[in-house]
Amino acid sequence: MNKKYFKTNYIMIAFALIFACVSCVDDLNTLPLDEDIKTRENVLTDAESYKQLLAKCYAGLILGGQTGVDDNPDISSINGGFSSYLRLLWNHQELPTDEAICAWNDGNLRDLHDQDWDSSNEFVKAMYYRIALQITYCNNLIKLTSDKPEYKAFSDEARALRALSYYHMLDMFGRGPFVTEEDQIGSFFFPEMVTQKELFKYIEDELTAIETDLAEPRTNEYGRADKGLAWAILAKMYLNAEVYIDEPRYTDAITYCNKIINGGYSIESTYANLFLADNHLRTNEIIFPIAADGNSTQTWGGMTFLLHSTVGGDMPASESGIDGGWGGNRTTKAFVNLFPDVTGTDKRGMFYTEGQNLEIADIFNFRDGYALRKFKNITSTGAVGSNLSFPDTDFPLFRLADFYLVYAEAVLLGGTGGTKGQAVIYINELRARAYGDTSGNITESDLTLDFILDERGRELYWECHRRTDLVRFKKLTGGAYNWPWKGAVANGKATDEKYNVFPIPSSDINANPNLSNISGY
Repeated sequence: MNKKYFKTNYIMIAFALIFACVSCVDDLNTLPLDEDIKTRENVLTDAESYKQLLAKCYAGLILGGQTGVDDNPDISSINGGFSSYLRLLWNHQELPTDEAICAWNDGNLRDLHDQDWDSSNEFVKAMYYRIALQITYCNNLIKLTSDKPEYKAFSDEARALRALSYYHMLDMFGRGPFVTEEDQIGSFFFPEMVTQKELFKYIEDELTAIETDLAEPRTNEYGRADKGLAWAILAKMYLNAEVYIDEPRYTDAITYCNKIINGGYSIESTYANLFLADNHLRTNEIIFPIAADGNSTQTWGGMTFLLHSTVGGDMPASESGIDGGWGGNRTTKAFVNLFPDVTGTDKRGMFYTEGQNLEIADIFNFRDGYALRKFKNITSTGAVGSNLSFPDTDFPLFRLADFYLVYAEAVLLGGTGGTKGQAVIYINELRARAYGDTSGNITESDLTLDFILDERGRELYWECHRRTDLVRFKKLTGGAYNWPWKGAVANGKATDEKYNVFPIPSSDINANPNLSNISGY
């Protein structure tokens, strides 16, 4: 499997996208006389050119623009580095929670942690448009391959990636505009809005339709979709079904967890190795990564953001394999308290405390709040990544450990197809890795829903799961669980339930009469 999959000719991709979209007008059905003009007919000429178009569907998850280092940005309303899909996803899934707080005062970024955003927030708007754009990239490839059965595998991958983005729309916005490859794009086309139930059903139908045709787990080229990605999205969606559609689907969640668990994956023996510059070698546990490469995916978003923004204060940047820290993201005391011993009994707690204060008196002071050094641009052998500015470390969007925990939660909530005893075995496998022995193991009496929420925090922090988890446990908003600076108050306070989702931007509601926001916005 090739780590360099994303090293593609983005100029060719840009032309292919532009002319593929305009070709649907087809008013004259003629080719230009100038052979230097790029069209679908002279760009998409072979399998490699279609693969480059597919590469954009993947690159859209990490890069913010069409050319190097987010230049010629995909979204014009915000800086290209800020508009990276992964960077936006991380900000929206982590900053509204106990796991992260940012020292920067860029625009309305602070609103995400304060839980007081509105429909004009530029970061919420960028997340919404990035999801919509990613869906458009996938729709374009699916349309261009609809009459080419030889590229069905590419189309199936694009459908899986489109389902992933629609899942993010479902999870974060609860509703939104719905378009597929069947819809024409133009200034007079107003997409219809889909509700949570409609979007849930669409994602479910799409993934079950392509499930058997996707590559077997761990057999596709590295970084590309396979059955594991489809199973992962479905398992997560079924676990959260009571939030999305007010219907328990825990048995289905267990069914898809079992597919993943029996799909040839295994737990990586060393937790830290999952977050290093050679973590592309950890496909035994990583189900689907967002791939990064220091030379061919250069962006100020993506993993560049995640590594640099979490280094500051007295932290030596060289120990993270980077050329400097940006002094942005650290964590709150509430998250630190999930670890009984921050000195390292549970090796997952990668806290940096030297020169840092546990209490956060000043949000904009990086030294207030413990730092975390989970991701590094250093390999498991101690070698530094290929580029000090842009890391080689991939982001593990889905990995096996998550689905051990999904299985356990679904069993406790009444799902069939699994047992509490087996759930304890799975969790103890994770805890034995964390502790280095059996001293952290639990028994069936210890396995409660509150334990699972805390264990998900310890195992999966900063991997874009916490907001979704807290919503499911009814602890993101309201006053059942407060943490420092929730609601813009030092000790935290109850917040409005409407902040369980983000609003569709007012600009899009004003432009499309078919759209409306969930009550409260």
